[in-house]
Amino acid sequence: MNQSTTRPIVEVAVGVLIQNHTVLLGQRPHGKPYAGYWEFPGGKVEPGETIFLALRRELQEEINIVIEDANEFMVLEHDYPHAYVRLHICLVRQWQGNPQGMEEQQLAWLSLDDSQSSLEPLLPATIPIMEKLRGMSL
Repeated sequence: MNQSTTRPIVEVAVGVLIQNHTVLLGQRPHGKPYAGYWEFPGGKVEPGETIFLALRRELQEEINIVIEDANEFMVLEHDYPHAYVRLHICLVRQWQGNPQGMEEQQLAWLSLDDSQSSLEPLLPATIPIMEKLRGMSL
């Protein structure tokens, strides 16, 4: 448990796919909390999984790609009304396949050169990730 809440922490593996100074975002599908909000792809870490194995499984299920490696570059926690999450954000620079929404979600490449996102609304925990990415030389 964390100090700010008595709710369990949900461990989540998040993939930031980087291509030509753009990053891939997906729109949360209908029926999920925050439906219509844009976020980086990923999902819950299952018992016994490493962050990398969870990320590999989630990206294959969600956007139909296979990653070979990923580098964790940031961990952050966010308290949503539906869950308290710890996000393990990983940079992914190489993968096999063309990303496609397997859960009927829209996907879009967003330039890191844009000072503001043209994709609105962003999921609240996505905002600090975007800010850190824009401050890096990728």
